[in-house]
Parts: sequence; C-alpha cells; structure tokens
Amino acid sequence: MTDLQMGLDTFGDVPVDDAGRPLTHAAAIRQVVDEAVLADELGVDVIALGEHHRPEYSISTPETVLAGIAARTSRIKLASGVTVLSSDDPVRVFQRFATVDALSNGRAQAILGRGSFTESFPLFGYEMSDYDVLFEEKLELFVKLLDENPVTWEGTTRAALTDADVFPKTESGRLDTWVGVGGSPQSVVRTARYGLPLMLAIIGGDPARFAPYTDLYRRAADQLGTVALPVGMHSPGFVADSDEEAKELYYPTYKVMLDRIGALRGWPPLRRSDYDAEVAEGSLYVGSPETVARKIAAAVRKVGAGRFDLVYTAGAQPVSARLRAVELYGAKVIPMVRDILADSAR
Repeated sequence: MTDLQMGLDTFGDVPVDDAGRPLTHAAAIRQVVDEAVLADELGVDVIALGEHHRPEYSISTPETVLAGIAARTSRIKLASGVTVLSSDDPVRVFQRFATVDALSNGRAQAILGRGSFTESFPLFGYEMSDYDVLFEEKLELFVKLLDENPVTWEGTTRAALTDADVFPKTESGRLDTWVGVGGSPQSVVRTARYGLPLMLAIIGGDPARFAPYTDLYRRAADQLGTVALPVGMHSPGFVADSDEEAKELYYPTYKVMLDRIGALRGWPPLRRSDYDAEVAEGSLYVGSPETVARKIAAAVRKVGAGRFDLVYTAGAQPVSARLRAVELYGAKVIPMVRDILADSAR
C-alpha cells in the first residue's frame, strides 16, 4: 500500500475572494488551473475535474480545463471526475481525451460515470427513462474505442458505426480509463467485465461498508477472466493548519451545498451534530494534516484501495483557504499517509 496514489478532485465550485465576493465563472476556472499547478509542484499524483451544469460550479467541460492545466504542468495526471458519459457522445469523449493525452505527453485519464446530478440529460436532449441503457451502450462503445482500431457497433442510443476509425490515436496505444461507481453492485461487476479500474465515490458513512465492493470487483474479474486493476476511492474533505480551523472553515459552505442538494432529493437540512459525527467517524476528511492523514490511511486499509482522491472544494470557500488546503495536502498529508502505511506494513 506504500505505492498508494493520491489525488485531488474538484467540480470547480465558485469560490469567494478574501472580501467575500464570489468570483466569476471564468475566474473560478482560472483558479482551478492555479490550484492544479500548485498540486503538480507539490507532488500530488492526480488532479480530477468533475462535470456539472449548475450555477454554483464553473466546470462543464473538464477536458478543456485539463488541456489548460496540461500546458502549465509536467507530471500530474489529468483526470475527469467524472465525465457523464450517458449524456455525451463516446466518440467525441475519446477524441477530446486523446487530445489532452497528446498535449500532456500521456497524462490524460478518463473516469466515466453516470454523474451525481441529472441536469445534463434535458440540457442535451436525453430522456431520464433511458438512464440505464444510455450508460450501458455508451460504455460498451467507449471500451471498443480504447483498442484504437476501426470500430463496428450498433445500439439504440446513437448512430451505428461500421469500420469507423477514430482520431487522434494516443502514443501509448490505449487511453487510461476508469469507471466511477456510487455503490451499485451491478456497476461494480460491469466494470470488472470490461477490465477497467474502479473508482468508488464514498461521500458518507463508514468507508468500511465499501470493502465488499472491492472484494466483489476482484471476484468478478477472476470469474469473468479479466484482470482486477486498481480500486480507487474519492471522498470530500478539507485541510487547514488545525482541526478547529478546518472544521469551522468547511462547515458553512458544506452545509449550504448539502442543503441545496437535499432540497432536491428530500433530505433534511444538515445539523451540526451530524456534521461533527461525519468528520469524526464517517467519510469527511476534515482537519489538520495529521488528522486527515491518519484518517485517509485508515480508510484505504479498510476499503483495500490503491488510490485516494480528496474532493477538496465545497461551495463558496475563500480562495486563500483553498490554496492553503492544496498546499497542506501535497506537502504534509501525502508524505504522512505514505509513512503511516509503510510503518504498518513492516
């Protein structure tokens, strides 16, 4: 586990400046690029950008922002987190990521998923009644494209292809591609069937409850004759110089964000006691570098993960606090986690 990969995730939440004024969407995108550059300098393994089509988020096309990051970085992997494949076209998604792969000298990584919101479906003319078939068919086609040979495919969700050759090709011959899963056993088995790495979205509760999904993935790969590749996990959190500072900085914007989602999904408003319990025992990695590092190390051991991505933004946080969080994660949390895991392996 000492070779654990550690990354940062963001949806490009629109932050505020030190005077409390919201940034424009354009400035928020540039802010993410600056944070990715800092992460690259500090040795963070991956920056993953999620896709949303809502006013509180600035990133709707992760690949475009990743291309900008590619031009200013040299080593960090450039991932989506996730690309909502169901409401996109697999051929165009492949082409865009292959282009980022070229610009970054092979650092692009597509993480494909259904998405945690559904606003992209009406926006791009898809029916929610086709939710399952859209992802199933489009993932099937995308996996065929990964071989980088002429593709023949037919389904119900897009035009058929006959010996269609898709460009550009990657220099390595295969685009690094994962599948993001929120907790469906069927999705875990499907990921194993296609021989793709699995990324678990663990956003609440004890992460140990996801360990059976890791086991299921590996058993399914064995039974289906594919190779069990790395399992990753991504969870929200925030790092500051002290536990108290991190908790107080994170709570107000996290509550606004969660209550907004809850109003759409029928959840009750977040109570401070529930927040504190989630920080203490659940899947919120909020605190000082030492606290967050210990919690990450424990979680990856429980889940059996080979990668951990911290979703480090939550709503309208101050820019200065976000930059400090990235700095502390790269400079302190990552080395501490690797030291803890190395010690436990001895």
